[in-house]
Amino acid sequence: MTIRLAVSEEIREALRRRAAVVALESTIIAHGMPYPQNVETARSLEAIIREGGAVPATIAILGGDVKVGLSADELDRLGREGMRIAKVSVRDLPYVVAMKRDGATTVASTMRIAALAGIHVFATGGIGGVHRGAEKTFDISADLTEFARSGVAVVTAGAKAILDLGLTLETLETLGVPVIGLGTDDFPAFYSRASGHAVPMSCATPKEVARVMHAKWEMGLDGGIVVANPIPTEAEIPAEEIAPVIAAAVSKADAQGIAGKALTPFLLAEIAGVTAGRSLAANIALVKHNARMAAALAVAYAEISS
Repeated sequence: MTIRLAVSEEIREALRRRAAVVALESTIIAHGMPYPQNVETARSLEAIIREGGAVPATIAILGGDVKVGLSADELDRLGREGMRIAKVSVRDLPYVVAMKRDGATTVASTMRIAALAGIHVFATGGIGGVHRGAEKTFDISADLTEFARSGVAVVTAGAKAILDLGLTLETLETLGVPVIGLGTDDFPAFYSRASGHAVPMSCATPKEVARVMHAKWEMGLDGGIVVANPIPTEAEIPAEEIAPVIAAAVSKADAQGIAGKALTPFLLAEIAGVTAGRSLAANIALVKHNARMAAALAVAYAEISS
């Protein structure tokens, strides 16, 4: 059985013209934020990408259809259903498609679908990585292994601060994944602009990143690129302030036996509650900033590749 991607007409035409397209995940809508901020943010991201000269391509599974590009009603449906929508990584794609269910795509599955559609730039909030205590739990996000496979540049505010950032960077190095700091030499930590871990390489502008993308794939090197784009200064929660909040949330999750797919949504909700919504505001600010940079990157890459 061949599964055909349900690509919207606008996105199909943009890809045919080799114009700029930016993929967006749907987990951030269903699981990353409460309603209605999730839908408002999703619509804002699409508007920001259009303002930047690119076409937005929000990806999800609806009724078993692999959708590349969602309508306003479909975005609202994902936001309203929220946690009732399945969280779909690459492992889960065949089951959700075969059972004709709804699913919100993670970074990994969004990368895979974007690559299948021919989209080379993707904007997200923060990527997954190696969880704290992974030496006991082996909890390592499929996002990392997907970077070794799918040829997509992912604009992200680093890895989620709830992770072991040092081990996450080591794993990306082992997998041969370029990690590029966009205007920074320090790997950002989601809520914070700096983690204390140096990025292995940096670029001053999206155009420079686009040249790296072009060189990588022209050389026949498979896989994606992490484009680490720090949260705007005015929205940052400094590492020394957010670190104890994260540590307390991780301890609470451990005590309650929360792990796997449920862990990240639990931690984000816990942190948002403790910070009186400040972390949610930071999350929204950083993902909008990433969308803006991703649009510029997609435009630059389209110019180079064509």
